[in-house]
Amino acid sequence: MIAEAGLAALWLAFSLALLQFGLAVAGNRLGDLKTLVAPVAVAQGALTLLAFALLIWLFLRTDTSVELVAANSHSAKPFIYRFSGAWGNHEGSMLLWVTVLSAAGALLALVERRLPERSLRATLGAQALLALGFFGFLLIASNPFTRLNPAPPQGQGLNPLLQDPGLAFHPPTLYLGYVGLSVAFSLAVGALVTREVGPAMARAMRPWVLGAWVLLTIGIVAGSYWAYYELGWGGWWFWDPVENASLMPWLAATALLHSINVLAARGSLRAWTVMLAVVAFSMSMIGTFLVRSGILTSVHSFAVDPTRGSFILGLLIFYTGGALLLFALRIASVREGARFEPVSREGALVANNLILSVILGTVFVGTLYPVAVEAVSGEKISVGPPYFNAVTGPLVLILAALLFIGPLLRWRRDTRPNLRRIAVPAIVTVVALALTFVVPAMNWLPRLGLAFAAGLATASFLPLAGRELRRTPLAIWGMVISHLGIAVAMIGAASDASLTRETLAAARIGETLTVGPWKVRFNGVDPVAGPNWTAIEGHLVATRGGTSIRLDPQSRYFSSPPTETNEAAIITRLDGQLYTVIGKREGDRWQMRLWWKPMVTFIWLGGALIALGGLLALIGRLRRERGRPIVAEART
Repeated sequence: MIAEAGLAALWLAFSLALLQFGLAVAGNRLGDLKTLVAPVAVAQGALTLLAFALLIWLFLRTDTSVELVAANSHSAKPFIYRFSGAWGNHEGSMLLWVTVLSAAGALLALVERRLPERSLRATLGAQALLALGFFGFLLIASNPFTRLNPAPPQGQGLNPLLQDPGLAFHPPTLYLGYVGLSVAFSLAVGALVTREVGPAMARAMRPWVLGAWVLLTIGIVAGSYWAYYELGWGGWWFWDPVENASLMPWLAATALLHSINVLAARGSLRAWTVMLAVVAFSMSMIGTFLVRSGILTSVHSFAVDPTRGSFILGLLIFYTGGALLLFALRIASVREGARFEPVSREGALVANNLILSVILGTVFVGTLYPVAVEAVSGEKISVGPPYFNAVTGPLVLILAALLFIGPLLRWRRDTRPNLRRIAVPAIVTVVALALTFVVPAMNWLPRLGLAFAAGLATASFLPLAGRELRRTPLAIWGMVISHLGIAVAMIGAASDASLTRETLAAARIGETLTVGPWKVRFNGVDPVAGPNWTAIEGHLVATRGGTSIRLDPQSRYFSSPPTETNEAAIITRLDGQLYTVIGKREGDRWQMRLWWKPMVTFIWLGGALIALGGLLALIGRLRRERGRPIVAEART
């Protein structure tokens, strides 16, 4: 009965989404009935949450009469993997997607009081139209509550690569970010429909984009570290196509966030803001298509069903194409907004957005070009790190240079920029560049990356100069911390690219290997068993500066489904990580892979600082907006 109740809740939510869209379209012709749009949105969100909660309950019970549970769960799995297994598959992850989409619409209906009534109603109508497509996809092509008769005695188990605590955290965080951008999309569509593109729209959109951006940042950083320690290959980002699928909406959301700030503060960049809102959510949908179409091979992929991929591609074309058509029809009625000179804070933000857009385009082309070539010619090609690093690396350096100056410029026009304020970070950059020549074999890109990162870390604090720190708005603190986080992450990435040391060996028991400043003695192996796996566990002792630490990397075997994985053992120090992996046996030798990765932890520390800065800015903006009077703007 639980599965039937979940399916019924989905059908009811679909019906309410249809009603919500109809009420929004009919508008004033319905008289007082038009006020039902918001309550219907809340009810739709509640029913979708109920359906998702029931799916989780089925997984916790390991109810193998449900096909999805039988294919992705096992009664012997630990509780956390039975719980997170609900979204560790195609159908469950899509139900999570729709749940977040509906819940976001419900929350918007409950809390938004700043938009004119017409704009809010049009926005909720656009959100309902988005939900209708994905409800249809679930109910027609990806029903998570399909029954099996007879039920198998035991489930097949979850993909062992997903049997990690990261599964309970990483996908939901990403989805909250992905689908959170749907509200920005709907707000942009609603503003175009009602011709009310202006600062009120930007102020309503900003907390949603900030929240989605923070969650995307956390999800990407957590996913990067999860892949780093779980896959056992020692890399933190390999430009995997599905990793790129999460990076693309983040880049678009970053540009959108800067554009929103200009529109909210100065009334400028109206058309640019609407376009970026459409692009940001479109990138989220493209990521969904890539993961579920079967056109890409990746450890992150959920499905290899071209039919489902075609369904999502159809939704992508319909929603994105429809929004772009509406944009083309309405753009002439959108006011230009306040003008500004190229040398101004607005000008710097536009340059920032252009570079982010070029990086987005670079990643987009590099990710989809192999797919296009294979579709046209049947030839399989790959685009990997050499392309992405060579093209995006210089753009990131230019972006870092812009962050030196942009926050110090005045709004609208700055005829005499105070360049003396950047003298200290400029000097720091030159000194840091000189110091990199201590490592003569370093490539030019990591060398410049370290130098610019050092300068940016210094420049990030300049907006605080001359301010009373206790009275400084949280939004300013957020900007400072986020820019500092970018510098810290750049230091980690450049150090990992240029200073990493690797040792690959077939080692006998008792042998000592050297990697970087560490000596690692191989003391032997033992068989061990976990809740649903067995393993060969290596015993290593790593020594540095008179301190010895034990490490126990494992080579695990899962029987359901049959899979072998590597579990890395890692030592973390302030100056880096020692990363160890044990492989297969070859006679009396064992394959060993050791890496010394200086300052690699700065990558994730920087990501955490970026997210923290965004969170502080979000809190500050919400506090400020709470005290702002509600004023309906004239049509623009």
